[in-house]
Amino acid sequence: MKIGILGAGFIGRAMAALAQQNGHTVMISNSRDPRTLVSTGAALGCALGTAQEAAAFGDVAVVAVPFSSIDALPAEALDGKIVIDTCNYYPDRDGRIEALESRATTTSQMLAAALPGARVVKAFNAILAKNLEADGRQPNAPDTAKRRALPFAGDDDEAKRVVSGLLDQFGFDPVDAGALADSWRFERAKPVYCTALDRAGMLEGLAAARRDVEVPHGSWRH
Repeated sequence: MKIGILGAGFIGRAMAALAQQNGHTVMISNSRDPRTLVSTGAALGCALGTAQEAAAFGDVAVVAVPFSSIDALPAEALDGKIVIDTCNYYPDRDGRIEALESRATTTSQMLAAALPGARVVKAFNAILAKNLEADGRQPNAPDTAKRRALPFAGDDDEAKRVVSGLLDQFGFDPVDAGALADSWRFERAKPVYCTALDRAGMLEGLAAARRDVEVPHGSWRH
């Protein structure tokens, strides 16, 4: 599968590495000239391009940019594509967004509105980059029962099936958390956010999440 990565930060690079390791062909991009990614491309062994080129390249596109940058994404090039939304809303970085502060919508619903032709699936946002590369266990591993679970959500069943397959291939137990409207349950500061849980723990944490209750800021980094 061809996977285009939009964003070359920690998560974007981790996703590129995992995709390469699992036999996919990858192009990574950032918001600047691809020449600024020469060392990254050499380290990962992947192609480099502009955001427009990476979007057009991929059968699947991974959006791994600061949430405040979603309006700058190449929407036309992502039309019809499966788009994996790894973004999280951090008010200190992104500025306060009233629609999210009032809980009128979710980050993924806002991304889907910015990319009206894309098939958006929220996934790979509820894990730190270092754990994304380190915590995966393949399905046939001796300790498969201890696989870390990761949630995903979307409104397109076929897109969800593809993303669930990638989660599994990358070494995680995929847990369907529902539609994009339900994706708040694993956004920043919810109980399962960046917390290592097995399937049972993930299901319990998703069910326990409350829209107006957040865990202490930064607690997921300890």
